Amino acid sequence: MLDRTGPTVGVLGSYGGLNLGDEAILTSLLDDLRNRRPDARILVFSRHPENTRAKHPNVEVVGWEGISRQATATSLGELDLLILGGGGILYNTEARRYLRVAKAAQERGVPVFTYALGAGPLTEETDCAIVRDVLSEAVEVTVRDEESRLVLEEAGVTRTIHVTADPALLLNPEEFSADMLRAEGIPAGRRLVGMSVREPGKAAEHLDEESYHQLLAQMGDFLVHRLDARLLFVPMERDDIRHSHAVLSHMTAVQDCRVLYGDYRPRQVLGLMRHLDLAVGMRLHFLIFSALSNVPFLPLPYAGKVFDFAQQAGAPALRGVMRESAGPLLAQVDRLWDERPERVADTSERMSVLRARSRETGERLGAVLENIRPRTLIAA
Repeated sequence: MLDRTGPTVGVLGSYGGLNLGDEAILTSLLDDLRNRRPDARILVFSRHPENTRAKHPNVEVVGWEGISRQATATSLGELDLLILGGGGILYNTEARRYLRVAKAAQERGVPVFTYALGAGPLTEETDCAIVRDVLSEAVEVTVRDEESRLVLEEAGVTRTIHVTADPALLLNPEEFSADMLRAEGIPAGRRLVGMSVREPGKAAEHLDEESYHQLLAQMGDFLVHRLDARLLFVPMERDDIRHSHAVLSHMTAVQDCRVLYGDYRPRQVLGLMRHLDLAVGMRLHFLIFSALSNVPFLPLPYAGKVFDFAQQAGAPALRGVMRESAGPLLAQVDRLWDERPERVADTSERMSVLRARSRETGERLGAVLENIRPRTLIAA
């Protein structure tokens, strides 16, 4: 008989998908887990195991997409706890994929803890049914925002849902030097505005590609000329590069724009933010990084999670990214620049509150971990 010194903890989310926001969540989650249980054996379930192994060499990584159910079941059977999340994984057609794995863990007696999940849109009955089934048996349900709580309640979840905040709020930056900026074609001596563009997809199906590209191009030209600034497109996912170039194709001030091409860690991108004078963006974690770095920012809410964060952070929060919104959005940019000292001070206070709420997720996880007893392994 072999006894483990610590629990074996699995982590399941949208990891290995080459998205800096999801990687920021995983980085923060792993930091928190190691601090609470340094004796834990950690298994990360990844969509692209080789990518996750390269970025997180100190954990074990197993694949779960394109893998036989028996192979996944073997890994699940080794767990003492499965952490589901964080990030927005509970939405139509995707929720069932993640929760089938979580359900298989529960069937093997493995407790499931949801870690600051994001939810919505969630209307397909197949997804709603498995959400109700799995979350009703979870040892704890935490979500990252109020909208996610409402989505889960509308899907029929009746158990207590605790609203905390996004795990990436607890991330600390790494240095992003002036030399690194110069290597990306950005010399010092001029204002720098960051912009985040994303693709239409399952989370933003209503976006008309041509319209929002033109809208962002108008904003980009306005920012360059109004602030005498350079514009830096910051991709949070590789496909964002293509959409950044699509926006550039509609701009007149192309010579004053750059796209960030390097392969950077989340902490490095967070470190980049200190070089920005203003940020305008669609991606949630680009905006979170801006707020953490005391950079005044204008959200372009393509989804409820962005609108919700904008409200929490005290930023302007116009709904929708449509061509007819150009006038109000440009007015908001102008006002944001003029009021930036007051905005930064207000956002800083609000972020302190959100960071405290984010720490609550780990505190709840810690309470669960205290009661976890490692399974006994039987030697072959």
